[in-house]
Amino acid sequence: MNKILLANIDKPEQASLSKYRERGGYKALEKALSMAQPALVEEVKASGLRGRGGAGFPTGMKWSFVDRSKGKPVYLLCNADESEPGTFKDRLLMERDPHLMIEGMAIASYALDCHLSYIYIRGEYEFVANTVQKALDEAYAAKILGPSVLGKDFALDMFIHLGQGAYICGEETSLIESLEGNRGYPRIKPPFPASHGFMASPTVVNNVETLAALPWIIQNGAAAYAAMGTEKSKGTKLFSVSGHVAKPGVYEVEMGYPLLDFINNEAGGIANGRKLKAVIPGGSSVPVLTAGECEGVLLDYESLAKAGTMLGSGGMIVLDDTTSMPETLSVIADFYAHESCGQCTPCREGTGWAAKILKNIVAGKGKRSDLDLLLKICDRMEGKTICPLADADVMPIRSFVTKFRNEFEALCAN
Repeated sequence: MNKILLANIDKPEQASLSKYRERGGYKALEKALSMAQPALVEEVKASGLRGRGGAGFPTGMKWSFVDRSKGKPVYLLCNADESEPGTFKDRLLMERDPHLMIEGMAIASYALDCHLSYIYIRGEYEFVANTVQKALDEAYAAKILGPSVLGKDFALDMFIHLGQGAYICGEETSLIESLEGNRGYPRIKPPFPASHGFMASPTVVNNVETLAALPWIIQNGAAAYAAMGTEKSKGTKLFSVSGHVAKPGVYEVEMGYPLLDFINNEAGGIANGRKLKAVIPGGSSVPVLTAGECEGVLLDYESLAKAGTMLGSGGMIVLDDTTSMPETLSVIADFYAHESCGQCTPCREGTGWAAKILKNIVAGKGKRSDLDLLLKICDRMEGKTICPLADADVMPIRSFVTKFRNEFEALCAN
């Protein structure tokens, strides 16, 4: 299978502009600049590329929603916050091949007629931000960015903004609020960023992985990209694999790759000869799958949805038969309680209550009735908040408690 995103990830000095260009870098941007902007949007639509940040919304369609009728500037924001536990693919791209993301951003900016773009990087990624800044400096010096992109009549400036490590700022409207200098509270939608985003202007927020796929798509054509993957999930996907596997890391496979084959063939199988117990396929916020439920599941949006979970950000956490599911869930719930921004009462209170109940259960102080209380709290949280953080807490709680209830009951006194 052709590697699109990781093709040059291990090549010497790939982070430098000279080596990136030596291996074909910025040729796709040259091609894009020779195309009409509407045609570029249609090309991305035809590729079937969907957002790789978690939601999976068609990228070209998202671009087409941008409202240019009011004469306001259009902004492109690169979501490099990557705050989902279990996810570290964007970090690898920015650290090893930053110009790939920058070229993708330049292509997207031209397609959107955007002249000012920001890269929002989470605060803990300061060392990655330094690498990206060096790449931006190289791009400016080579006149790839600035008042005349590659000598064309198109100006583009690109800046880094470091967040402060808030999970909620991975949500696009919270990201926009933070970028504007406000507290990272999610906004009620509508209006959507496509019409009222950054500085109340038309805005597109795309993930690092999504933008990094654009150079290959433009250089090789939409049809070549659409030929990979499945009918509705096109192209390749990066998976950050952690947990009880022999070879944790970041892997690129075509959409539709069998889940169990991926664990065994790419990630080296379950470590230390243990047995598979469960898999969280898309980051800590998606429902867990038991080992039995993994049979026949494919790594694409539709197959995972049919199995009752989500592809999410591709942060795959593999758990073996030594794992305590109550302890694992308690850690996850603790995280969401800590990261709730507090704007919505069901989330602010519910995440905290759930975390306390789970701590009591793990400590042997819980009751079996607490499990039903947990599920009741989930019902009171799900779908009742401005952003999906409450749902991100509910999905693992409900799936862990339902599928592994005997483990939770075994820790309860009565």
